Amino acid sequence: MNRPTLRRPVAAALCVAATCALVAFAAVGQEFPSRPIDIVTHASPGGGTDATARSMVLGTKLALDVDMAVVPRTGGGGIVALNYVNSRPRDGHTVLAITPTHLFAIARGQGPIRIEDLVPVARATDDPIVVMVRGDSEVQTLADLIALGRERPIKWGTTQIGGVDHVAGAILAQRADTQLSVVPFSGGGEIVTNLMGGSVDAAGLNLTEALDQIQRGDFRALAVMAEARLGSIPDVPTTVELGYDVVFSTVRGYLVLAGTPEDRIDVLEQGMLEGMRQENYIAYLEGSGLDQSSIAGREAWGAQVQRLYADARQAMIDLDIIKEE
Repeated sequence: MNRPTLRRPVAAALCVAATCALVAFAAVGQEFPSRPIDIVTHASPGGGTDATARSMVLGTKLALDVDMAVVPRTGGGGIVALNYVNSRPRDGHTVLAITPTHLFAIARGQGPIRIEDLVPVARATDDPIVVMVRGDSEVQTLADLIALGRERPIKWGTTQIGGVDHVAGAILAQRADTQLSVVPFSGGGEIVTNLMGGSVDAAGLNLTEALDQIQRGDFRALAVMAEARLGSIPDVPTTVELGYDVVFSTVRGYLVLAGTPEDRIDVLEQGMLEGMRQENYIAYLEGSGLDQSSIAGREAWGAQVQRLYADARQAMIDLDIIKEE
């Protein structure tokens, strides 16, 4: 498949940096992409980030007429993936798949990359955190949960200390003047199991993790941590409409590092947007309880990355996880 509209000559660019590994050089007249593109993830095969990347690649490799591979670099809460991408040429052939995990690590000063080094390409999913309790819980509303926390700490299931679901719950508790006791687990699946078993009172989960349980009545959704309600659970109010400006989402999207030629970023953005508007990717979103509003170009995606980072950093300062500089 030839796509001349997506391929443009790239002027020679040299990024002077501490190591030659960061050099991004493209010969005048060389087409892009000129070789397979790697999508680097921090998650093991089979997880949500991996599944999203593989679904995105199916359509995007056709749009760009190039082979693409999902390359897992696991460990360190995203730090291993950040280190790997930082070691690759900034020429558009290595793309980083990120979630809030990476932004939180950067906010904590971990790894070699700063927020200023990230250049957005496209967003693939926008999966807001949903506050949930067991279906047979006496807690019927978010107000009930907040009242419970004023009597005793709410046992809140989370994936890791300092992770997005921990910070989201802690900030909500702080702004609602209630108490939270964090119970960490190894992943979303383990949280689902323990919420079902009654080991925790509540949790902040994504629809991709617990939509089936909500639909069966095993879990009761109390609030969506977003500005707008979700189409798949339209009766569930948002935290914003309930008076708490707490907006947290497990977003998944794609970025390159600063120094990547702008015209190559444009090609990647156009190819990814076209690829994710294919039928197979839309079916993937709908199967997760999401819709096409998850897909966004670099402008909207970049603004969201900046807000998530700023909110996460301020939340960590407020929670004394990091010190204000």
